[in-house]
Amino acid sequence: MLQLPLLVTAQLDLVLVLVSLLSLWTRLGRLSYPSSVVFDEVYYGQFVSLYMKRIFFVDDSGPPLGHMILALGAYLGGFDGNFVWNRIGADYPCSVSVWSLRLLPALCGALCVPLVYLLTLELGFSHLSALGAALLLLLENSLIVQSRFMLLESLLIFFVLLAFFSYLRFHNAHSRSWSRYSWLLLSGVSCAAAVGVKYMGLFSYLLLLGVASVHSWNLIGDQAVSHLSVFIQCVCKVLCLLVVPVLLYVFWFYIHLSVLNRSGPHDQLMSSAFQASLQGGLSRITQGQPLEVVYGSQVTLRSSASQPVSCWLHSHKANYPIRYENGRGSSHQQQVTCYPFKDVNNWWIIKDPGRQELVVDTPPRPIRHGDVIQLVHGMTSRLLNSHDVAAPMSPHAQEVSGYIDFNVSMAAQNLWRVDINNREAESEVWKTILSEVRLVHVNTSAVLKLSGVPLPDWGFRQLEVVAEKLPKGHRSSLSWTVEEHRYGTSQGWKEREAELHSPTHIDVDRKISFWSKFMELQWKMLTVKQEESEHKYSSAPLEWITMNTNIAYWLHASTNAQIHLIGNPVSWGVANLSLLAYQLLATVYMLRRRRGLKDLTDGAWQQFVSLGVVCVGGWMMNFLPFLLMDKTLFLYHYLPALCYLYLLSPALLEHVYTHLFSSGTPRRALCVCTSAVLVSIFTSYWNFCPLTYGSPELSANQLQALKWRDTWDILYRRR
Repeated sequence: MLQLPLLVTAQLDLVLVLVSLLSLWTRLGRLSYPSSVVFDEVYYGQFVSLYMKRIFFVDDSGPPLGHMILALGAYLGGFDGNFVWNRIGADYPCSVSVWSLRLLPALCGALCVPLVYLLTLELGFSHLSALGAALLLLLENSLIVQSRFMLLESLLIFFVLLAFFSYLRFHNAHSRSWSRYSWLLLSGVSCAAAVGVKYMGLFSYLLLLGVASVHSWNLIGDQAVSHLSVFIQCVCKVLCLLVVPVLLYVFWFYIHLSVLNRSGPHDQLMSSAFQASLQGGLSRITQGQPLEVVYGSQVTLRSSASQPVSCWLHSHKANYPIRYENGRGSSHQQQVTCYPFKDVNNWWIIKDPGRQELVVDTPPRPIRHGDVIQLVHGMTSRLLNSHDVAAPMSPHAQEVSGYIDFNVSMAAQNLWRVDINNREAESEVWKTILSEVRLVHVNTSAVLKLSGVPLPDWGFRQLEVVAEKLPKGHRSSLSWTVEEHRYGTSQGWKEREAELHSPTHIDVDRKISFWSKFMELQWKMLTVKQEESEHKYSSAPLEWITMNTNIAYWLHASTNAQIHLIGNPVSWGVANLSLLAYQLLATVYMLRRRRGLKDLTDGAWQQFVSLGVVCVGGWMMNFLPFLLMDKTLFLYHYLPALCYLYLLSPALLEHVYTHLFSSGTPRRALCVCTSAVLVSIFTSYWNFCPLTYGSPELSANQLQALKWRDTWDILYRRR
């Protein structure tokens, strides 16, 4: 029987293999050094520890995928989360695998180099240009520093480059087989991952969508392509580049919320329903509470306003002053405030205005949307009241008080209508934890709300509560949620005081859906901002272009060994020059083409335009938005934009060499200049390696010699 040999043919790009190995060596070598907390590792490490302990947190700076990737590396290294990330420079204990904490960011940073090589080829340029782009990334000191620590920029850049490479691989594929759509799917997955790591990834994602839209429009106008093929490609692009990223973005949060199911320090940012869904914390306090709020219920009312901390409707045995500091008079009735701590004075009893009893009937009578109630303060028996008296700190609104009858012409106005905002989802009955309720003053139609203004010393610095008339449909800062709830059975206030410390429980299972938690977390991430102060190493976007700033990441406790985020000055200059050169060249080309002079063939012109769209467009999308941002910014925010310029520089050089220099002498001169620049880039990289890797230690004079700009903050000890 005739035996046919099995032949396997493979193509191996040795240059790609070489730059990949060099990239792995520069990023992963001595990854555990320094074995100390470096700059923002103190920030991201806290989230990693919370992941290990499955404790819920809110990071308003970005979505959770990046944190989850860092946590995965920690998990693979056996990290248990028991390390306090409270100081830059603190030594990691022997039990912590520093290498595993930093492995995944370093690996992604290393893979960016071969990705840039492949991306340059997909843009239609030569292997030599691809090598040049790879070398620029390989020898960029700032990218090496950012990759070698537990930080997110290398993850972001990796997914962005992978998204563009995958899409262009799909677009350029000559084969019309279904296998090419796997590249389109990978592009969509990478876009979702980029946005999931940092919201900055949205800038590149929008650019890719724009490129895909133009390609689709051109495809629709191509008469050589069948209607069915056009339809299939457009539908696949919508599915892979729009539907899949949205679904995956939601999926990142599904994993995030599934893993972090325990109560933690950020609970108070979330609603009572969200808190009750977490193990411990509020769920422990409220377990077994009655679900339906009824006449006679004893409740605490938590404000749903977006405040840095939670607070509860509160009153105490103190009256408003007769006159305020500005001379205005008050009702001198009992103060009602919002108090940010658990306290027995936060308890209120819901009373039927038509009856005197303060106990729950048998059977209980649930309160429904539109019912009129009175609120009796549990410890002082004062009724929640409002009237046409200006609030102490917000004169445009009405004062809210606990009513005291002083036998003056100030009648009680203590009726409140229950308005359940989310009754469509939770029915007409007022429910513990779940219902968001507005309390509308019957006499004046004003709404009970938290103004958020702290009261003076006479109000114990507690937050002001007012009643305010608002336009119809206004919802913000108005809702209240019943958080703690028990059925009252005692009439006298002394018996009630004992009852408040001895609750009655009726077991009711309450759950909040994933979508409710997802939407609430999205809203909190967008609206609740942590206070930001000016950082020593913060910088303005215009300073990034000229690398007018640096960041000291780590300094040895007793020697001059240190690590700084400083870019390669020569590469930085080449990137800026390429950006300027492309813009000038594009302007000249367009003016000449407008006059009917075509310097380039249609294919070369299309390649030149595509280069500008991806590289110059990528730089603009990742730089210009920072000019409009009112937040603390750092040099590392510029690194994604810089990578686009490193992609641009060799490709533009090839374009000039091929299409502008036709004779031998200019081409030889260009080659000599390029070689000199490459040597300068390597020399600059080598000179700054001690500040990139933290070794070898340099003397004070050597460090002083590396301070190429007066604005750089390089630290050293003279001996």
